[in-house]
Amino acid sequence: MDGCERIEAFFSGQAYEPHRHDTYAIGRTISGVQRFHYRGQVSDGFPGNAIVLHPDELHDGQAGTEDGFHYRMIYLDPALVQKALGGCRSLPFIAGGVSDDPRLLKAIDGIVAHMSEPMEALQYDDAVFDLAHALQAAASPSGARNFAPLDYRAADTAREFIRDVAGEAVSLAQLERVTGRDRWKLSRDFRALFGTSPYRYLILRRLDRAKVAIIEGQPLVQAALDAGFADQAHFTRHFRNAFGMTPARWRKLVHA
Repeated sequence: MDGCERIEAFFSGQAYEPHRHDTYAIGRTISGVQRFHYRGQVSDGFPGNAIVLHPDELHDGQAGTEDGFHYRMIYLDPALVQKALGGCRSLPFIAGGVSDDPRLLKAIDGIVAHMSEPMEALQYDDAVFDLAHALQAAASPSGARNFAPLDYRAADTAREFIRDVAGEAVSLAQLERVTGRDRWKLSRDFRALFGTSPYRYLILRRLDRAKVAIIEGQPLVQAALDAGFADQAHFTRHFRNAFGMTPARWRKLVHA
């Protein structure tokens, strides 16, 4: 689905090395205990609560007991949340990464409850709208990040430009010319509205391109080069930092 990946999996032991991606990671633990280190503390996800990890926040993942854990998760583009909320504030933040807010639980289930079924376009749009507003309602006031007035139009123009030229080099000076916004204010607004820096957003779009190529059967080195990485080592380092595993391990999981 546009701007959203869904995953259902079972892990025992260590699942993911420390990593950070530029999407929200939002989901439910179906069974067991899903344990993760997040913002200096250890959190546990149990059946009956929600996990909401903010974009670009370092975290890992492992089973909290010897029985392992079964979970469903979506990786949601923050741009969709901003569009649903009107693009006038920083992204909603859930303190601790775990919530039992019933509005949030219901909204998450609207996307993850039936993972094997495709969603109709209007159904998906409604679900994203509900989830964005549930995130805003459940967000902790103490976790709010205050910024000067934000220029959503300029930041979104920069985001679309980076997305369209993901395989090429981009500079803040170039983004300043494209948007007409001072480069440093643009960089600040981009972080507030989309949860990551322009450069990190560029790297993740290259990784997205590489993942598609890997799914289609391309060798790792070719997928890396075609996506805009200097070599496979450069690609592997960024992939591990973003997804908590090497490209080779990820390829085994998706082709299993």
